[in-house]
Amino acid sequence: MALRWSRTRRILLALTGFLVAAALVLGAGTVWLFTTADVSTLGRVRFENELRIPPLADSRVEADGTRVFELDMRSGTTEFRPGQATETWGFNGSYLGPTLRAERGERVRVQVRNSLDEASSVHWHGMHLPAAMDGGPHQMVAAGASWEPRWQVDQPAATLWYHPHPHGATESHVRKGLAGMFILDDDAASALPLPHDYGVDDLPVIVQDVKFDGARFDTGRGMFADIGVLGDRILVNGTLAPFREVGDELVRLRLLNASTARVYTFGFSDDRAFDLIGTDNGLLERPAALTGLRLSPGERAEVVVRVRAGERVTLRSTKTDLGLDFFGTRFSGGDDGFDVLELRAAATLRPSPALPAALVDPELPQESRSVLRRDFDLTFAQINGRAMAMDRIDATVTRGSTETWTVTNSDGMPHNFHVHDVRFAIARLNGSAPPPELRGPKDTVFLGPGDSVDLVLRFDGPADPSAPYMFHCHLLWHEDLGMMGQFVVVEPGGHAGQIAPHAGH
Repeated sequence: MALRWSRTRRILLALTGFLVAAALVLGAGTVWLFTTADVSTLGRVRFENELRIPPLADSRVEADGTRVFELDMRSGTTEFRPGQATETWGFNGSYLGPTLRAERGERVRVQVRNSLDEASSVHWHGMHLPAAMDGGPHQMVAAGASWEPRWQVDQPAATLWYHPHPHGATESHVRKGLAGMFILDDDAASALPLPHDYGVDDLPVIVQDVKFDGARFDTGRGMFADIGVLGDRILVNGTLAPFREVGDELVRLRLLNASTARVYTFGFSDDRAFDLIGTDNGLLERPAALTGLRLSPGERAEVVVRVRAGERVTLRSTKTDLGLDFFGTRFSGGDDGFDVLELRAAATLRPSPALPAALVDPELPQESRSVLRRDFDLTFAQINGRAMAMDRIDATVTRGSTETWTVTNSDGMPHNFHVHDVRFAIARLNGSAPPPELRGPKDTVFLGPGDSVDLVLRFDGPADPSAPYMFHCHLLWHEDLGMMGQFVVVEPGGHAGQIAPHAGH
């Protein structure tokens, strides 16, 4: 009996020792993961490469006034670093695409050709256009096929963009390089004394985070990184460690967060103030002075910064409030910091006119005209408890109506919310009036855990009961897993139809 108890005690002691050792190893591993999970390039970047400016896309104007662009989706290789050829995709080149530009009221047509070896699509993010031309997952372009969407530009001046939208594969297609800017102009914006010389004092700034595994992009998600794939280096317009020489006192930066998951807080290395003049879908009523600006994937902002002769100042991203605890913040990139772009001011600068105190009427939808309220609950990979289904219509809206959509993040992780076709106004954030950076026309909004926003949307059509628009989280891994729904616009008294079969062109 004593021998049996002695043996049992030895087993218990050994098991206890093993559990203690395992706990120590696990604890040490967790501490190591936590202490090594943040990334910072602040003050460490040698800005050696001149910022590439995407060329303005060639176009032709046909006899009926239609402006025609050509976009070819291609595969290729790109040397982001000397001697390292990375396999990439691009429009009309190996990485990213040209900047398309059109005027309000113009008819446009885009001749899209897919020269890839798999199907993809081209979505016009932020554009008001017929659903059948939207380029979402229902407008796939098969490998080797072509597609020619056409529409009339019917919205104010704005900085939009285009990118693929294949259901279940958007993250990988965007990461490989399929993205570009689409700038809209109108008479009201053009009449303002704003920096407007593209590539000179009006710079596109397409920001992406990447990580390399040798010459390849590293596509692995880090431990506990449920936000998606996070990189440790920054590309701007496809350029690593970029600088740009500027010769004007005021410089306009069209910021586009084209990353698949990372949320940035942009500011400058000396904490200087800058003026926010535009949000996702157009100019503000008046400039707003800021020192920091948070942008989640898909969001855009137009800012104007004043530089002094002969100086160098760095656009950077610093720690970001994601609404998480210290553990979640660390593994979701909230503690990370990046030097993004160095502006090098000439020894003598051209004088710039002062920013006007008033800009434009943003033409925002009015909540007083809202006729219906809808609720959208965001949880991981689902909206209102359902994952995306290509043959299910989740909402039917009436052409010409204004609605209020209350979007709530009931999850423990960050999300954002993008609605196709419409430009919305944010009436409230967590029950209060939104801050200045959220008072302009938007199409994408960030929501931390527990956040709730009231969006006011006007649906001007055209009506098409069988062609849906999307709403979804624009953290692209979340979208690909099913965090998306769809709605159709119908004439008053109309009903949703049968969604057309999903097929490539």
